[in-house]
Amino acid sequence: MAHKKKFALRGDQIKPLAENRGGCIATDMITVEGLKVGYMYRHEPHNEMDSGWVFTAGRESQAYMDETDNHGVYDVNTIANYDPAIIPLLDAPEGSAFERDPASQKFVRVPLDVGP
Repeated sequence: MAHKKKFALRGDQIKPLAENRGGCIATDMITVEGLKVGYMYRHEPHNEMDSGWVFTAGRESQAYMDETDNHGVYDVNTIANYDPAIIPLLDAPEGSAFERDPASQKFVRVPLDVGP
């Protein structure tokens, strides 16, 4: 039985930072636990509402990712409110991937790891 998630930000805390960019996938480590985005990548969108962006904290295991209750579909603007550092990268093309450098806390472009 799915439990109701307690999000780190309330709806009234979401400001218009990156509007009209479509939907994305983000993990509960960001939206519920409040961690910053550690890894983000953009794949080919599934439909016209999909931005293609996927946002993770960067510490999720494959088992965590395989459990559908651990992530959800959100408006890109919502995730921009959780971590505004993603905003300058949102126009990157499909196939782009970025990882937060632990030392500088800045995003660096990395090869897209599409898995097996």
